[in-house]
Amino acid sequence: MLFENRADFQINSSFMSEKSRVFTFIAGGLLVFLMMLTGCNGNVKKKATDTPTSGTVKIGVDDSYKLLADAEIFTFQSFYSEAKIDTICRPETDILNAFLKDSVSMMIVNRPLTKEEEQNLNAKQIIPRTLKIAYDAVALIVNNENPDSNLFYDHIASIFQGKIDNWKQINPKSKLNELKIVFDNFKSGIPRYFREKFLVSKLPANCFAVHNNEEVIDFVEKNKNAIGMISVNWVSDRSDTVTIRFLKKVKIAGISTPGTADPHTDFYQPYQAYIAKKIYPFIREVYCINRQTYVGLAYGLTSFIAGSQGQLIVLHSGLVPATMPVRVVEIKH
Repeated sequence: MLFENRADFQINSSFMSEKSRVFTFIAGGLLVFLMMLTGCNGNVKKKATDTPTSGTVKIGVDDSYKLLADAEIFTFQSFYSEAKIDTICRPETDILNAFLKDSVSMMIVNRPLTKEEEQNLNAKQIIPRTLKIAYDAVALIVNNENPDSNLFYDHIASIFQGKIDNWKQINPKSKLNELKIVFDNFKSGIPRYFREKFLVSKLPANCFAVHNNEEVIDFVEKNKNAIGMISVNWVSDRSDTVTIRFLKKVKIAGISTPGTADPHTDFYQPYQAYIAKKIYPFIREVYCINRQTYVGLAYGLTSFIAGSQGQLIVLHSGLVPATMPVRVVEIKH
């Protein structure tokens, strides 16, 4: 293009510079937008559509804590009507996998993340927030017609170490023979807990699994030689219709403290006082773990569970609150 005079050139030159600046601005803006859209490692970042008290979020709950989670969520949503919480209740392994794959934003489980799991999330610029919300216990349940409802801790250890597989090894006068251990699911946290507790790489051959905690209770009700392993949340001594119905079906076994063989010793059931004072030997911790990168609905629900109202629900569920002080009162007759 030819310019007729210097003024024309200056005007057009200024115009081209302005176009260049606009182009640079637009290109830079697009680059920033694409970086925000794709994020790190090609993962699309979700737009925050929820707040601590409104919106929709999906959470995962270990089957052991279904009753607790149902009560917490029902109460939370009654306070905050614009909050919608979708819940999936599955065994621990499935919930952890869903959490790590971003299928759920928060989970309620009985173990914290491993270092490797945290590092995998950190690599995606996700800093998981872990909060202990309760103390739980594994209750051992036996058939109502089984006279051996008090068990030594060392006998339980020997069962998982493969040294005991018959009731006569526990009580020579027993009329029962083969001893069966029943779990809610081999992918649940309870088998893992006992493997870690007794340092065994695999469970003995007399261990079986059904599908959920209710089926464990039904199995023990129908099989005199079985010992069921479930969360105390399902059979705690409280007044709701679910646990009353289950407590009629089975007995909760008393467990001695480790190293005790005296038949006149004390045997402890998983009552809240014995959990709080750490006398009952099979205690677990319950965690809320949140992967949201912003203060959203998962954060709001976790805060509610850890607050005074949520911890009162924990107490009524048969567990021991972890974020509120607990006072144990001894009543002497």
